[in-house]
Amino acid sequence: MKKRTWRRIALGVLSTFLLLVAVLAVHIYMVTRPKAPDANTRIMARIDIKQDISQQDAGRIATWMYQQKGMDHVLVNPQRDIVVFTFFPIITSASRIMNDFRADLPYKAERFLPTADQMRAGCPLAVSSPAHKVLSFFKHIF
Repeated sequence: MKKRTWRRIALGVLSTFLLLVAVLAVHIYMVTRPKAPDANTRIMARIDIKQDISQQDAGRIATWMYQQKGMDHVLVNPQRDIVVFTFFPIITSASRIMNDFRADLPYKAERFLPTADQMRAGCPLAVSSPAHKVLSFFKHIF
């Protein structure tokens, strides 16, 4: 009788564990698959200004940025001469904002685009991490 009870407990624990692993696999698959931008999608971009700017310039830049369609949030750092902003990609694009910035404002600027190495270094699921290995395993299965 005791042996039978332990088997049921072990079978129940194993079944629960396998069910939770399956739920985790489905969850990882659902959150990592690519999807098209929608009304709630925001993208972050950065503009590097190639000249020194003052606090007044920063205010002028921020005011101009907030007047652009699709803009969500703007941060201007006059000490580092950079502008970081978020926008809605279904309304505008970073290239359009950058082109308008160059046309409307008297600052020498260029859009910051990270290199492939910088993108890999900034990824929370680095290739050598255990999380990436689990993700690769489940992507290979599905």
